[in-house]
Amino acid sequence: MLDAPRLTVWRSTVEVDGHPASYLTAGRSGAPPVLMLHGTYWSRVWLPVLDHLAGAGLRPIAVDLPGSGRSGGELVADAATVPALADWATRFVSALGLSGPIALAGHDIGGAIAQHLLAHDRLHVPRFALVNSVLYDSWPAPHVAQFRDGGADEAVLIGRRQALERVLAGVATESLIAEYAEPWTDERVRRSWMALAGAADSRYTLELVPALQRSVTPKLLIWGEDDLHEKVEYAERFAAEVPNTALLRISHADHIPTENNPDEVGRALAAFFAGPPRSPSPDL
Repeated sequence: MLDAPRLTVWRSTVEVDGHPASYLTAGRSGAPPVLMLHGTYWSRVWLPVLDHLAGAGLRPIAVDLPGSGRSGGELVADAATVPALADWATRFVSALGLSGPIALAGHDIGGAIAQHLLAHDRLHVPRFALVNSVLYDSWPAPHVAQFRDGGADEAVLIGRRQALERVLAGVATESLIAEYAEPWTDERVRRSWMALAGAADSRYTLELVPALQRSVTPKLLIWGEDDLHEKVEYAERFAAEVPNTALLRISHADHIPTENNPDEVGRALAAFFAGPPRSPSPDL
């Protein structure tokens, strides 16, 4: 069952804007925190690697955005933009009582939110990682863009299942797909997802490029090489243009490499986030 503990992993909540914000976490409460942001999926994408980070002495915090996964509330158009969700993430961090350095990881559109937080110095970020994130003008993907102008919300569940069948690639089973897709059986979550799709706009990442090119924060990109939309070529460009960036390619993996190779991804994230505050090695 999804919400049962996996060794050191458990689910908790904190109130943000009058609604429960649900998050997966692991490790001890005083350990260095790592905020992990999802995009068009939910915190489930981070579950396979949380034990690795906790084992390295870190405190991973994989939050569900409002109206997503297990969180309460509901996204509407204005609240679903990257800047608005970055604002929400800072309020979530504040609600947890975290005031010091907090490392960042982002997947999919969660990577755009993370880039916004880093580029605008919204948090004290000592290290920064992206996993098959949106970059530059790589998004929205066609299966997300088709909902930008709305549509029947029951089509969201069908579309999410179809996307999962593809991006989970060689590890896709009916039970895993059902586990991932379960939140979208709630019409409130489907409406929130459509708001997120409607607000998807590559200008939010394109406008961050100059600030990111000035950033000296150590950065790690982890990329499933078989991703059809967030292609590894975007990651290669980012690694070439943005200082202190290393790229780790994950072979035989699609958009959610945490599922295809959780040990390799988990070890890489743990080693990176637990390391000293210096530039990552280009030899990853």
